[in-house]
Amino acid sequence: QVQLVESGGGSVQTGGSLRLSCAASGSTVSSMCMGWFRQIPGKEREAVAGISFGTTAYSDSAKGRFTISQDNGKNTVHLQMNSLNPEDTAMYYCAASRYICFNLLRRDAYAYWGQGTQVTVSS
Repeated sequence: QVQLVESGGGSVQTGGSLRLSCAASGSTVSSMCMGWFRQIPGKEREAVAGISFGTTAYSDSAKGRFTISQDNGKNTVHLQMNSLNPEDTAMYYCAASRYICFNLLRRDAYAYWGQGTQVTVSS
């Protein structure tokens, strides 16, 4: 069983930065597809970024501002978020899959999810 624990969320002002972390147990991040998603109450969970065997993918809203990376030594995946704006306010979730992910930005590619960490960006 894979368990994921997110951290690093918080409140920042427009233009600020945050670094989210996702600590995995039960499997190694280097052997899994890993993704970040976000959700606003009343809306569907949407993809932000994904990483698998060195390949990364980003949503249009994340491109150029967010960077996903993995630290194999700490079995952790990070999401560096820069130039944040109020539209980035959401609960951010880490996701993982032990199987090949043909599309890192598809929600149904992932079987394991963390509990989420809240990101709030004020203007």
